[in-house]
Amino acid sequence: MPFFDFPLEQLQVYCPPRTEPADFDAFWQRTLAEARQFPLAARFEPVDTGLTLVETFDVTFNGYGGQPIKGWLILPRQRTAPLPCVVEYIGYGGGRGHALDWLVWSNAGYAHFVMDTRGQGSAWRTGDTPDIEADGSNPQFPGFMTRGILKPETYYYRRLFTDAVRAIEAARSHPAVDAERIAVTGGSQGGGISLAVGGLDPSLIAVLPDVPFLCHYRAATELVDTAPYNEIARYCQTHRDKVDMVFQTLAYFDGLNFAARAGASALFSVGLMDEICPPRTVYAAYNHYAGHKDIRIWPYNHHEGGGTYQNVEKLKFLAELI
Repeated sequence: MPFFDFPLEQLQVYCPPRTEPADFDAFWQRTLAEARQFPLAARFEPVDTGLTLVETFDVTFNGYGGQPIKGWLILPRQRTAPLPCVVEYIGYGGGRGHALDWLVWSNAGYAHFVMDTRGQGSAWRTGDTPDIEADGSNPQFPGFMTRGILKPETYYYRRLFTDAVRAIEAARSHPAVDAERIAVTGGSQGGGISLAVGGLDPSLIAVLPDVPFLCHYRAATELVDTAPYNEIARYCQTHRDKVDMVFQTLAYFDGLNFAARAGASALFSVGLMDEICPPRTVYAAYNHYAGHKDIRIWPYNHHEGGGTYQNVEKLKFLAELI
């Protein structure tokens, strides 16, 4: 697809009004307080991957509702002190896969904690964490975007964002991790999750969202008809009387509202031909981001963004901070 969104000079100043529920902060404070009533109970089981330069642990910790969430912790084998840690979240439909899929950050000298995504991990990389729903759920369009969407209390991403905050707590609990130096990253859905936890955990040192999803929902559904945003549009097409209710719920999960609360240094990325997460949705989150920030622009790229080139930029950005 060629350029289809605003010109770059307009994107760079695009800062639309935010739709923010009056009880946004209270909702998330209550949600996290309820989750913390359950013990974190992070368990780290050593795994022999056949690699000699890193140590790998199969992680289980308790997330939303005390439900078990899987992950990987990968550490450089040679270390003399606790390490800064990068917590990574995964794109839509993917799971944690194999530990061999995640070798960049540990080889750069960081602890690397990869969180599995509840209920996903079947579309393009395997996962090991079911979505054990503690609450009732409405009929949904296939996928995850409309699961429980009629109330913020039952929406799927309430559980997932809570898991993501608890993943940071699990990473901090390991003695090889420097609890004061935690960064978060991810692409697409993982980028959206990174923004969410950036707004929920003020102690992070960096937020590195690539082509972030889960931002500026209404604009996205009106601009593109690609998955996964089209799941919301298809739901509203069928449930004509529920449109306002849907977007009232989504306001509790919009990356713009989390970005406005985030204070860690941030490095974003955007593909100007991205037909999955349109450029204006990324720039809306970026321009509302409260902390120090920078962005890498990939003009002729789609949802893959900068790929390996962006990884190089993230390594340099984080090295300068640490």
